[in-house]
Formats: sequence, structure tokens, C-alpha cells
Amino acid sequence: MAALMVIGPDDGGEAGWVEARSVAEIERLVRAGHTVVVTPGELAGAQDGRSPDDEEAAELAAASVCAWLGARVFRTSRPGQVRLAVEMTESLAGRRPPALARRGLA
Repeated sequence: MAALMVIGPDDGGEAGWVEARSVAEIERLVRAGHTVVVTPGELAGAQDGRSPDDEEAAELAAASVCAWLGARVFRTSRPGQVRLAVEMTESLAGRRPPALARRGLA
């Protein structure tokens, strides 16, 4: 499986990458074995009147869903936040060890 990548909004793709524009398309392309590129901001849908905080939350939620489904490349203008959301999702899915593990002993 390809490593996770977070790229800028204007960065081009590599040969063999396939862009997905919907959840159903992500699922289909991942099952077919493609390296899937997504733009979480577009999947979240831009709505008029949405605050910048709501836009960011929607983009991070979309990135998490895409990562859960198997997307490997994320095109965004919020690389730090998206990387954190995607890495957390990968840890929750059991595909990546957590960055820090603590025991719940008091």
C-alpha cells in the first residue's frame, strides 16, 4: 500500500494516481488497487455563509472519511491539519501505530 501524502492545492499528480470526486468513487478505485487522490475541501462542499472554522472542520472530516476508505494522497491548502486528521484516522483504523501510547493507570 502506498504511503500517505499531503500535497498543496496546485501540485500535480504522478503517473498512476487516480483522482476521486465522491465516496463511491473512492471505494471503487481503492478496490481496484489504484492510488487515490482526493481534495477534501471539494468533497466537503463549499457552502455560502459557512464560517472559516466550519469550512475547516468540514474539510478535516472529509479527509478522515477519505482516509478511512483508503485514499492515499490528499490535496489541500491546510496540509498540517489534514495530515494530523489523516494520521489519526489511520491509527484508529489499525493501519498505523499511534504516535504516543499511554496506559490509563492512576
